[in-house]
Amino acid sequence: MTHKILAVIPARGGSKGIPRKNIRSFAGYPLIAWSIAAAKQSSLVTRVIVSTDDEEIAAVAREYGAETPFLRPVELARDKTTDLPVFEHALKFLEDVEGYRPEIILQLRPTSPIRPRALVDDSIRILMEHQNADCVRGVVPAAQNPFKMWRFNGEDRPLKPLLEVEGIDEPYNAPRQILPPVYWQTGHIDAIREATITQKKSLTGDVIYPLLIDPKYTVDIDSLPDWAKYEAVVYSGLDMVSPGPEHRSMPAAVKMILCDFDGVVTDNLVITDQEGRESVLASRSDSMHIRQLHELGVEVMILSSEPNPVVLARAKKMGVEATHNVGMQNKGGVMREILEKRNLKAQDVIYLGNDLNDLPCFEIAGWSVAVADAYPEVIRAADFVLTKPGGHGAIRELCEMVLKQLSKKEN
Repeated sequence: MTHKILAVIPARGGSKGIPRKNIRSFAGYPLIAWSIAAAKQSSLVTRVIVSTDDEEIAAVAREYGAETPFLRPVELARDKTTDLPVFEHALKFLEDVEGYRPEIILQLRPTSPIRPRALVDDSIRILMEHQNADCVRGVVPAAQNPFKMWRFNGEDRPLKPLLEVEGIDEPYNAPRQILPPVYWQTGHIDAIREATITQKKSLTGDVIYPLLIDPKYTVDIDSLPDWAKYEAVVYSGLDMVSPGPEHRSMPAAVKMILCDFDGVVTDNLVITDQEGRESVLASRSDSMHIRQLHELGVEVMILSSEPNPVVLARAKKMGVEATHNVGMQNKGGVMREILEKRNLKAQDVIYLGNDLNDLPCFEIAGWSVAVADAYPEVIRAADFVLTKPGGHGAIRELCEMVLKQLSKKEN
């Protein structure tokens, strides 16, 4: 028998900390797409809806495969709105309008986008296996021990310990190893019985079973610094659910780095004088590790559609080869010719690009890398996205990553 299992993704439009965060690009995809993907890729979830008050969020949600059968009332989308009425509204609407009543409801918060592949199905199975369970909640070991925390009553009043432990007089002075293990609830997943919401008027009920999650997946995006920090986690090679193709790791044996010119070696801007002569801006630091890579057997080369001889001039200054004036539609073909002439396997080649005409080269290379300010389609297609934009040290950043890997291999 197929169970009715509904995934609900709450995504209101009025975020204050990060404006429009639910549809802001996170590692190449709207933030909400990561939670939709987690539900869609589950083998047990039978329906996925997004509860939002915002038409634009609803449109993006549908684009990535979720339903938006209603727009949430404004009074349920305020800063201080709790989760329970949002879920009560969703269930009441679905039953009143469609006669639909799920057995299990999942809450997948968009602000915890990094999830193990089996997380959703594991939470459902735990709930099904324990008939006394009202809810299953994702937890990780707490980073800070609450037995060493204090209640603060003002600077002129004594501190009071937050918690007590039976058998330990002063837990705040005790070694961490003898204190009870403590876990912190994450925003990754809640699996909830329908009766817990409709009858007990709770999103957890009284009997809550744990789903233990590896701490490396612990993500809760509240600020812009969090955003960049956790995008780096996505590109670290962590095995996780993704709205797009899996990200490959850097080749074990790198033999060549192929770079685009405009927007990679340069910042993609051009200065033109009254005679029509063009100048570009590039970073001197990009040349820093070229010779060292050559000595280690890694060739660095520029492959560009740009006809301007500035490509060759800059390449010579950097100490690398360059092939330029390549047809916009033939970049992939020229790349294959270069590899064939040098008897190189595509799997040992890294390609660094920023624009749409680099995508054919991404498909060929063993590892595709985008500069930080690449076009969204390129970021989505990339295996890795650098922290530096084109013309501002992106090539140096990539070279340093390759040197680091080669150093590990030698050791």
